[in-house]
Amino acid sequence: MCGIVGYIGDQQACPILLEGLKKLEYRGYDSAGVAVRNGAQPAIVVKSTGKIKNLIDKTGDGSDLTGNCGIGHTRWATHGAPSTNNAHPHVSGNCTGSGSGVVESDVVGVHNGIIENFHELKTKMERHGYRFYSETDTEVLIKLVDYYYKKYQGGPIDALAKTIVRVRGSYALAVMFKEYPDKIFVARKDSPMIIGVNEKEAFLSSDVPAILNHTRNVYYIGNMEMAELSAGNVIFYNLDGDQIEKEITTIDWDAEAAQKGGFEHFMMKEIHEQPGAVAQTLHKYIHTKETPDGEREVSLTETGLTDEELRSFSCIYIVACGSAWHAGMEARYVLEEFAQIRVHVELASEFRYSKSNPDKDALIILISQSGETADSLAALRRAKELGLTTLAIVNVVGSSIAREADHVMYTLAGPEISVATTKAYSCQLACMFLIATAMGAARETLSDPGQYLEELLALPDKIGKVLENQERIQWFATKYAGARDVFFIGRGIDYAICLEGSLKMKEISYIHSEAYAAGELKHGTISLIEDKTLVIGSLTQSDLYEKTLSNMLECKSRGAYLMGITSYGKYDVEDSVNFTVYVPRTDEHFIGSLAIIPLQLLAYYISVAKGLDVDKPRNLAKSVTVE
Repeated sequence: MCGIVGYIGDQQACPILLEGLKKLEYRGYDSAGVAVRNGAQPAIVVKSTGKIKNLIDKTGDGSDLTGNCGIGHTRWATHGAPSTNNAHPHVSGNCTGSGSGVVESDVVGVHNGIIENFHELKTKMERHGYRFYSETDTEVLIKLVDYYYKKYQGGPIDALAKTIVRVRGSYALAVMFKEYPDKIFVARKDSPMIIGVNEKEAFLSSDVPAILNHTRNVYYIGNMEMAELSAGNVIFYNLDGDQIEKEITTIDWDAEAAQKGGFEHFMMKEIHEQPGAVAQTLHKYIHTKETPDGEREVSLTETGLTDEELRSFSCIYIVACGSAWHAGMEARYVLEEFAQIRVHVELASEFRYSKSNPDKDALIILISQSGETADSLAALRRAKELGLTTLAIVNVVGSSIAREADHVMYTLAGPEISVATTKAYSCQLACMFLIATAMGAARETLSDPGQYLEELLALPDKIGKVLENQERIQWFATKYAGARDVFFIGRGIDYAICLEGSLKMKEISYIHSEAYAAGELKHGTISLIEDKTLVIGSLTQSDLYEKTLSNMLECKSRGAYLMGITSYGKYDVEDSVNFTVYVPRTDEHFIGSLAIIPLQLLAYYISVAKGLDVDKPRNLAKSVTVE
């Protein structure tokens, strides 16, 4: 949610800021703004509501604002409705208007996150003569920085340090000071922030794609840390104001990976990248033993987990949000069977506030694409407070969850721009299947781990075969683009598949959809079935197939239109349902990796048929970094 950018160097700042904000559109926003400094001259602030195009129109593609130091922001409304007044950047001066235009202000800043005690701080600032033009917590934060800067006269880093120890909440904060026209100062707690550098420039961003055209060398600033950016240089500080050393990270994917590459939407590009992303993730952890028969094994050496530890855990808690939670739901069935271990799948937003105390020898697995999901990060910290072992499955190297977990398993999905996750979800599933296989092998509860690894390694090619038949799904999507309600039903692993399929449908097509365990239909849900209601059944599990099909036929007898997903040559369902999608046969433990592809495509094509913004659905953000 929200996006921040910053630039200091030898080029005009505004075009680079606008370019960066465009790259962060996927994070979700309702207004945008930039502030640029030209040496000792006053800062110029320009803000707008709606799309970044409106901001570009106001700035003449950036050419109307002169200066080589600047900050920018896309805002997702939390405190205060979307408006020019509430848009960032905010200023410390007692402006009577929106804080736009040429601003004679000592401090100008942008902020991601939520300041929980902003009412208390605002009252304090008003007692000291500050007046407010917006309803935001960010304006309060900027004025608080200004207050400590002037009161103690210790410089920008000292002012930031005194500010952040007095605020409760989360922040990625970037500020420019009038008396330091060629520097940007930043501070961070719980909200994502990266800093990029090259020989002549420094960059600030919420995410890597915004700066990839300029540098692949980045720093990850830690919690309660600050930094001073100048052209070609960054200095980091701890809360005491002492300089600290940070390790630079080189991003190993280039700017083209964050482009559409000829596809109409990022989502379709990322759907088609799944075979490669899953293959890379699998090959990262599946190794061939140096034995005559070349047997394969899962190596978790990079994560730091040993076979002894895998044998020692009494139970597993999988903690996640959204699609990552669905990946955990599916993996639960595989883990319980392969490793003969109790598995609990918890929503991070519930786990973080739970009063229960898991077993001390439990393993907590946290799944997050961004590694910055607020609820998952809070759940991780609760688990660590309880002294539990934590394993993070994340896609972003150096993210907060990756840094704070005891063990980290990286997916190799690459940048995922579309709000609706596809390839990151598939890579999360792959990692969970690998953990299940490794744990089964270590605990000697899996008789032949190698056969399952061969099945996993075959998945990328089979995903590719599913993608070859997308024209039928496109035809069907056009037919059902006007649906009001869609119900997904399945049992066991099929139920988990349906959860993710339903989420894809509702988040980008805006059609009401729900996923139900098929056995629960007659406990109330079947009353919602009307004539021509679309019911989609996942029919991939041999021992549950007949029961789920029977539930589907009960819906059909009440006027429903049935779509079934199953595997080639296994079931003859075409006489029972109205539209059938087949996927290649594979081990039924892993077939969710194939069955989800048609559901991703169906949601995509329905959204396109309705003329909706596929990559940036309304009211949604890529990373939920605040509660």
